[in-house]
Amino acid sequence: MNALDMMELESGDGGVEASLAARICWHYFKEGQTQDVIAQRLGITRKRVNRILGEARESGLVQITITGTTGACCELEARLVAKFGLRGALVVPSPFDDIDVREMIGAAAGQYISENLPPAGTLGITWGGTIKAAAQNIKRRSGDGSRVVLLCGGLAESTAINPYDNAAMMARALSAKCYYVTAPMFVQTEELRDALVSSEPIRSVLAMTTELDIALLSAVDLSEESKALEYGVISEETWRSLVHAGAVGDICGHYLDIDGRTVSHPLTKRVIHPTMKSLLRIPERILAAGGLQKVPIIRAAIRGKLAHVLITDERAAMALLG
Repeated sequence: MNALDMMELESGDGGVEASLAARICWHYFKEGQTQDVIAQRLGITRKRVNRILGEARESGLVQITITGTTGACCELEARLVAKFGLRGALVVPSPFDDIDVREMIGAAAGQYISENLPPAGTLGITWGGTIKAAAQNIKRRSGDGSRVVLLCGGLAESTAINPYDNAAMMARALSAKCYYVTAPMFVQTEELRDALVSSEPIRSVLAMTTELDIALLSAVDLSEESKALEYGVISEETWRSLVHAGAVGDICGHYLDIDGRTVSHPLTKRVIHPTMKSLLRIPERILAAGGLQKVPIIRAAIRGKLAHVLITDERAAMALLG
């Protein structure tokens, strides 16, 4: 099973046993963990792990994708929907410590987009490791007239995760036409930002926000583990001042406080991105983000009405509910 494959787990009448089987299959087939490691993690014997894996293969439990309704975390999904008034939630098992949670959440997001983006649909994306993983897990399409729109500018220096690379990878997977914001993510002055946003083709690409069928949004946290710091997207000085201003992270370049309100900060006037008003007009907004460090910005995004559907991991879901 390669990086583009996932599992489809169909539930039966086994209740707890079916949930355990889903969890074991996820860790074994998707994460590549050994049976010994899985047994230790779940507090069961290796013999039981081996038996469940064998039964999963023989019964057809393990197929190609994981359905959102029969994974290991259905109860958390239902509770998230009920508590936050979401249209839907997809919770994946939190990976082992040496696995990047963004890969797991991105895999689930890629599956979700594959199943829900209509033919000839228009998909808007932000950027980051989760978006990259989603692109790697999209079900390939032949050209059907789909479009991919990058909802942010680029970075002057190439980093481990580049917005333009994310968009190009997603477009290739969907055989889609790709539209870029041909400007930096941040510019030097507010006046330059206004001039660029009003110029072509940037104005036309940003205007496509209201034509999207689905937006796949990632969340950038402002914890000490923030990838924005690691990749040099913002300086430590800027990071500190954003935190001091009350920001907990950003969604599509909009820096939010814990209650989902945009914060006032010099940087926010120099970001090239769609307006909040246009983002809120997108008919289906998918927020894909996980890890405990992102819980504050996930909560802020939900409170700011930026998420119709949340795709996250088990630990983050429990923290949101706790």
